[in-house]
Amino acid sequence: METNLSATHAAHAADVDLPGGTDADTDSAARLRTSGIVVLMVSHCAGMVDLVALPVWVGTLIGAYRLDAEQAGLLATLFLAGAVVASLFFSPRLNRLPARVMATLGFGVATLAFVGVVSIDGYAAMAMLHALAGIAVGCGLSFTHGTIGRSRHPHRLFAIAGLALGVFAIAFLGATPALIAQHGGPTLFRVFAGVMGVATVACALAFPSVRAQRSTTTVAEPRFERAVWFGMVGVGCMGLTQSMLFSFVQRIGLDHGFGFGAVTGTLIALGLVNLFPAPVAGLLERRIAGRRVVQAGPIVQAALALIITQSATFGPYAAATSVFAAVMIFTHTFAFGMLARIDRTGRAVAATPAMLMTGAAIGPLLGGTLVKHSGYGSLGVAAVVMAVAAVFCFSRLESRPDSQGAKA
Repeated sequence: METNLSATHAAHAADVDLPGGTDADTDSAARLRTSGIVVLMVSHCAGMVDLVALPVWVGTLIGAYRLDAEQAGLLATLFLAGAVVASLFFSPRLNRLPARVMATLGFGVATLAFVGVVSIDGYAAMAMLHALAGIAVGCGLSFTHGTIGRSRHPHRLFAIAGLALGVFAIAFLGATPALIAQHGGPTLFRVFAGVMGVATVACALAFPSVRAQRSTTTVAEPRFERAVWFGMVGVGCMGLTQSMLFSFVQRIGLDHGFGFGAVTGTLIALGLVNLFPAPVAGLLERRIAGRRVVQAGPIVQAALALIITQSATFGPYAAATSVFAAVMIFTHTFAFGMLARIDRTGRAVAATPAMLMTGAAIGPLLGGTLVKHSGYGSLGVAAVVMAVAAVFCFSRLESRPDSQGAKA
């Protein structure tokens, strides 16, 4: 996680003064430009570990723990479903609970849950601990994304967090598969525990507060606009496609005979590519209409899914796999900024784990079931169906222009 510090200089460009702050808060905001934003980046990487780790996660459960595709997908689904439940519970309470305490508690419990996975045997116990870890991570991530959403420049700050996630992905995908090959499957969960432990310490030391002034918290917060709900469902559809296919991308390569070294190299390339979509999205915030990006993203995602699942040669598989996650990161950065401008209370983007992980929770189990009964090709067909639904949902954002959201 130390690699996230490389984005610290970029963080100076993001003003994270929070609305509703007092004069005392202004001094804290100055410190947030260094310690606070770094903590948010570390927390984002820990909370979004599934976006990076799913192929290694599910692949390890199948290869090292000898589970079938459906059983492995169910464990990942339990983790993601737990995150969804936590996000749905905590995001409406974003402005009424102490962010530092809740984020620290969330990542701390996740650390203990992954330590437990290392030390226990039995599928039922693994399932319970996966669910507990998901609930804990969802708690920490909701307060992380809620804090980013209530900043003055949420699109930019989320782009910085995405850059940090790209750096983390390189380190994780470059080192973890080799460590698992040398030391066995439990190594994966030791790595997860270490990542969550670093986030726990960082949150305890310097997590920025999102609590508004008492006068503002007594006023009833408005309901979400319809455009917000459509946007959230659209992100969920993309999250389903991402997790459904990404969970099995390693196994697709291995089962097609591309070799462990070639597939691992492809995952490392994916980590390198993931460095670019978030900062590029940040630079293009005012140069490309967000609605165009979020409508094109699902189409590109589905096309890549078809290439990955249908290719019988390594070249197209590797090229499509290396940019697959980048499409989600780029598109979601724009969606995050649009939703944050429409809903300035931060509650909509605090529900980011619910948006992403509702679909993502279904993805591994759905993908495992499809693979078990219909083969890898069925994943590409399902991705096309999800793309149609996502484009429809994102098209509803046209009824709520960004300029109106900026004035809210």
